[in-house]
Amino acid sequence: MLQKLRSEWTALVNDRAFFRQTLSITLPVLIQNSVSNSVNLLDNIMVGSLGTAQMSGVAIANQLMFIVMLCIFGAMAGPSIYGAQFYGAGDKKGFTDTFRLKLWFSMAVLLVATAVFALFGDNLFRLFLTGDGAPGEAELMLQCAHEYAPIIFAGMLPFVAVASYAGTLREAGETMLPMRASIAAVLTNLVGNWILIFGKLGMPALGVRGAAIATVLSRLVELGIILVGTHRNSKFDFLHGFYRSMRVSWKLTVAVLKKGWLLLVNEFLWSLGMSTNLQLYSVRGLAVLGAQNIAGTVGNLFNMFFLSLGTASAVMTGQALGAGDMDGARRTAWRLIVVNFTQCVGIGAVMLLLSGVFPMLYNTDQQVRALASLFLRTGAILMPFFAVSHCAFFTMRAGGSIWVTFLFDSGYTWLLMIPSIYLVIHFTNLPIEIAYPLTQASAVLKTLLGLWFIKRGSWLRNIVDNAA
Repeated sequence: MLQKLRSEWTALVNDRAFFRQTLSITLPVLIQNSVSNSVNLLDNIMVGSLGTAQMSGVAIANQLMFIVMLCIFGAMAGPSIYGAQFYGAGDKKGFTDTFRLKLWFSMAVLLVATAVFALFGDNLFRLFLTGDGAPGEAELMLQCAHEYAPIIFAGMLPFVAVASYAGTLREAGETMLPMRASIAAVLTNLVGNWILIFGKLGMPALGVRGAAIATVLSRLVELGIILVGTHRNSKFDFLHGFYRSMRVSWKLTVAVLKKGWLLLVNEFLWSLGMSTNLQLYSVRGLAVLGAQNIAGTVGNLFNMFFLSLGTASAVMTGQALGAGDMDGARRTAWRLIVVNFTQCVGIGAVMLLLSGVFPMLYNTDQQVRALASLFLRTGAILMPFFAVSHCAFFTMRAGGSIWVTFLFDSGYTWLLMIPSIYLVIHFTNLPIEIAYPLTQASAVLKTLLGLWFIKRGSWLRNIVDNAA
């Protein structure tokens, strides 16, 4: 057994073609996310300089935006599975049609989300404001959320277009254009925040509204760069005449819907689960909201390493499956899992060492800083497990194992994680300093389940041969 593992490891280390392909996909995504998350951290610090209530109000609005964004990505997940496999099979028409379906499905989700926010926005914000805090603090948080949310929601339309284009380009192996567009956008956002939040260069100081306006402007910049870069480049011939007709064959639409509807439900339930987790933890005090916001923003600086390899898992295994190379897909999946786990042991160690440094950058009280540091330490220790389960999720999804993916992601969240948090928060007197790491440790079980699913191999399927 040990000899086999040693030989597999040697083969992995010496496979330069594998690492070149992996880096060609992950490095641009990693650079893009590095710039984006660094700017998000600076944005967060700028908003946080206005006060804890402003920072938490924006965090509440963004938590609900997070659900909408994940639902949009969920709507694109079905077309993305087929897109990667169509590209691997060399089917240009099928690949282009999956792009059209992304736009149709994501626009439908956005219309539903708009109606929900128009009818229930205030009630949704108030769900996060049930914990103890200073008098009037909850109402100030609510006011800030109401100032921020309508403006940021206006930016969801360009977000839909950017996500559809960028996802399609990545499935075709083009990661540089989305990276350049994203970098331009986040720099626009950074400068816009500085000008509009604080009232620089003759502009009025708009506070949280300025932060929202800057975000919308940055998304318009990103969309403009991607549109020009794709439609004026002959390299992307699958987009030639794209808008002459937005029709897609009924056969392909039905096939994608059969695979994709559950992925949309999964993204909705998973994102709703993450928001529910935050709401449950916030019962222990409004300080938890600010601490979670800090920990989430800082944590993304480190999590982007394993998230980028999730993108590689989806693209590389999907293309191998579309080409009918089942052995290659299996080998790629396991190698990416090993690489992701190994890198996150080191990255998690760095995050652990710096967990007390980043919260000091925020203009908030010591309780919020201490909790943020605790949340960061917990995430750092569990990062290798998050990395493995993330790769497992995208590997299973690439092969169209939709029900397994659903049970692995949303099933775990709602059947294990949320009940455990609810029981600990509502039926014990454990302080949040113990309750949080105790409940987050269930990620280890999810990792073991992911490895078991990958080993079974039920995800090793070509799903595009008869779909178009």
